[in-house]
This record gives sequence, structure tokens and C-alpha cells, in this order.
Amino acid sequence: MAQESKNSQVVALQLCVGHRQPMKRVATVTALQDFGLEGDRHACAGSRRQVLLIEEETLHELALSYGEVKENITTRGIALMNLTPGQRLRLGDSVEIEITQVCDPCARMEEIRSGLQSRLQGRRGMLGRVIVGGTLQVGDRVEVCSGTADQRPRENASSGLP
Repeated sequence: MAQESKNSQVVALQLCVGHRQPMKRVATVTALQDFGLEGDRHACAGSRRQVLLIEEETLHELALSYGEVKENITTRGIALMNLTPGQRLRLGDSVEIEITQVCDPCARMEEIRSGLQSRLQGRRGMLGRVIVGGTLQVGDRVEVCSGTADQRPRENASSGLP
């Protein structure tokens, strides 16, 4: 049983630059140990909610654009929702993120589209904290580096997302 597809990767990076403002797409970002992503409004030392990761496949299935549900890291080819708290992901050459909890969709999802909050239940993504900092780039490989959850790869979807 595969831990992830050998093609699992980061397909988009987004930063929250201000309260209720659209997410800012970036090609590269610095992940700061036990803080979050440099320039992200939600970065906070000691927080269990430093980054939000979501599967591109989920965005595609729900006809959503990158960053629309306020995720920081969009991945392809890895079933994030099969991970469990305490598992770690390695992104690129050095960044490690510990999964801390499932991100439950909030009422703000209804502002995007009526019914979206319920459609995202169990699918909005996983929250995590930065264990090892470094540079993240679109195209970086994503792999599970610790833990034992059943981590089946997601089917690659050509999203056509912007």
C-alpha cells in the first residue's frame, strides 16, 4: 500500500495578507519553524493552525479556485484527509509540517457559495504546524515522512484551475 503517489506535489501556495481579503498567490514562500508562512496573517508561534493544506482534487470536484477556501498549500496526488494528527509531511527538500487536526468548514464557506459548508465537511483540508522551516515552491514534492495512516494516493485530476 502506497504512502503517497510518487508524483505528489505542491500545486499552489497562498498567503492571507489581510482580514477578509483574497488570498495572494505566490510561487515561493518561506516556512518559519513553529510560526507558519512568512507574510501570512495567520502565522503565529505555538499555534496548531499555522498552515492549511487542501487537495487540488477537492477544489476541482467542487469547481473552486486555488485559495478560495483560504488554504495556504494546495497539493495534488496525496490524500491529505487520510492523515492523522501527529503525522508529518515533507515538502520540498526540507520543510516538515506536522498535521494537527482536520479543518472543519466554517460559515464563511457559505459566503463563497450556498451549500459549500456542508459539501466541504470532511474535505476542507488539514491544519498543521511547521516543524522544520525552509523554502517552499510550487512544484515541490510532498511525502509522508512519519506515521502509519492508510495513505492511498488520489487520482490525478487535470484541474484547469487558474
